[in-house]
Amino acid sequence: MKIIEKVRKFQVARQVMAAGIYPYFRPIDSDQDTVVGMYGKKVLMLGSNNYLGLTNHPEVKQAAIEAIQRYGTGCAGSRFLNGTLRIHIECEEKLAEFMEKEAVLLYTTGFQVNQGVISALVDRNSFVVTDSLDHASIIDGARLAFGKMVKFRHNSPSDLERVLKGLGSKSKLVVTEGIFSMDGDICRLPEIVEVCKKYQADIFLDDAHSIGVLGPKGDGTANHFRLNSQVEMVMGTFSKSLASIGGFVAASDDVIHYLKHNSRALIFSASPPPASVAAVLAALKIILREPGRRELLWRNADYLRNGLKAIGFDTGKSETPIIPVFIGDEIKAFQVCHWLQDEGIFANPVVPPAVQPGQSLIRFSVMSTHTLEELDFALDKLEKLARAFHLAQESESVSSNRTDSEQVVT
Repeated sequence: MKIIEKVRKFQVARQVMAAGIYPYFRPIDSDQDTVVGMYGKKVLMLGSNNYLGLTNHPEVKQAAIEAIQRYGTGCAGSRFLNGTLRIHIECEEKLAEFMEKEAVLLYTTGFQVNQGVISALVDRNSFVVTDSLDHASIIDGARLAFGKMVKFRHNSPSDLERVLKGLGSKSKLVVTEGIFSMDGDICRLPEIVEVCKKYQADIFLDDAHSIGVLGPKGDGTANHFRLNSQVEMVMGTFSKSLASIGGFVAASDDVIHYLKHNSRALIFSASPPPASVAAVLAALKIILREPGRRELLWRNADYLRNGLKAIGFDTGKSETPIIPVFIGDEIKAFQVCHWLQDEGIFANPVVPPAVQPGQSLIRFSVMSTHTLEELDFALDKLEKLARAFHLAQESESVSSNRTDSEQVVT
């Protein structure tokens, strides 16, 4: 069969479109605030990774504007050649200080960090050992590497030990997320560190969803557990708490030096644009200056999760601002997402292959800038949803515990 024939036979998404419940590529007409504009109406945003609410902060926007005025809109080349600006170096130095690591290296996207780091470090004589629920960028990085990929059961140090024990004395890189992007649980890092010590495995920690969220100053999972010195490499993205686009890896000087000269995703990609880097620097200042944002984020996350549980929803093992509601059937997840949008709530459906068949879910993400009235509005709608779709395990009315917020989003 010709490749183009395979393309023509792909009809699943068109069938969902025809049913009027297609949930992807929905155009937003405003900034990424708690309420966004869509199709001429206001919708409560509960599907954004803008955890600290900084994407529309005046200081962040002004920093991006000034960077364009000074440096232009792009770098016209890779970091390796003509595309390194003074602002890139400054950002790397500030992030290294923030992450309490010797050095940092910027990449153009977070996806490229995982691809570029794993594929550069894991050679034919090495293994990359991944959590079974690791992000697609980690899986793709492992596939690009010349070494062999092995998985361990999700967040299971005992199964990780089983895997590492079977790999003998060969070099091993263990890759896990700090906060898992679908289920919202935190990796069992203290136990993972002990297992990796025992079997002489290096650790690469994906903190895409942890930067700005975990840690004494928002500096991630390793610092949250006071294990920063035990974790060789940490990656983070700019597209979440840092209010921009791009990514970085924080590690020792030796690791960063090696990656600068061996990571193809860095060497052969154009540099992060000046405006994006300036936005990160401004966001980082605000994170350090305003720890209260993180406190509000956790207050809001607990408030929404507890409210969902009170209604009777299954939120799994979530313990962070990522809160899944398990639906099961894929089409039903699309229907639920469409119903929520009609009711004024933006949320994200997660279906196979991102999850196992029969485990589709709706993923909610909370921001520090959400008000309790906005969250009450969402819970009122979700209580109606539970009845309409028979989703609650032990549904009970919780309206009396919340304010009348039906008019928060209009």
